[in-house]
Amino acid sequence: MVNTMENTNSIAIALKKVRFLWPKATEPTIAIDELNIHHGEQLFISGPSGSGKSTLLSLIAGILVPTSGEIKINDCVTNQLSSGERDIFRGDHIGFIFQQFNLIPYLTVLENVVIPCQLSKLRTQNSIENYGSVLNEAKALLQRLDLSSELWHQKAHQLSVGQQQRVAAARALIGKPSILIADEPTSALDANRRQDFLNLLLSACNDHGTTLLFVSHDLDIMQSFSQAIHLNDINDCGKGEG
Repeated sequence: MVNTMENTNSIAIALKKVRFLWPKATEPTIAIDELNIHHGEQLFISGPSGSGKSTLLSLIAGILVPTSGEIKINDCVTNQLSSGERDIFRGDHIGFIFQQFNLIPYLTVLENVVIPCQLSKLRTQNSIENYGSVLNEAKALLQRLDLSSELWHQKAHQLSVGQQQRVAAARALIGKPSILIADEPTSALDANRRQDFLNLLLSACNDHGTTLLFVSHDLDIMQSFSQAIHLNDINDCGKGEG
């Protein structure tokens, strides 16, 4: 379990007495008394299917709101925000790598990578301050993730699975979001490519000072992370979908 440190300013994500019940459910899917994740931490989250991993990620991202309890991210109690305010907060502070990557197939690599900055003034400002322009950061991230410049103007649907994965990672990291959520992003890769991608992702998160929440069934890669939790160890229920 990830424990509380004395310096509360170091906490990026804090859950207190969080319960979540799906409509008409009699038992909560999530029942976590306390979970603290610190800035810059790289947390591996495991658990069997149905234990609530995706539900937990959706709660942290503000896509779902807890039935009770408090979720605080960067000192903001996000479950007290309106739906629109949570959307803005998520766009500004949280990057995502999805299991299916969710790239827009008819857009080029570069066009896909810059999308978060088109939706967030804060991430646009971060790009300009650190790289001079959003496009400069997109190119720097793609280089950092070892995607050849020869591919940058290709459509996303023309890329291999491994190439799409790196584009998805660059898109998640652009504009320096403070938190990156990765939901089973390596499930489609073989062991060698999985570890290569993981090494690149962890290094990029270190460079950006990004807090990483990485969900996977693959316990072989857990040793690469600074912290690890099994959801059933902190969730008093571990029942339901997700």
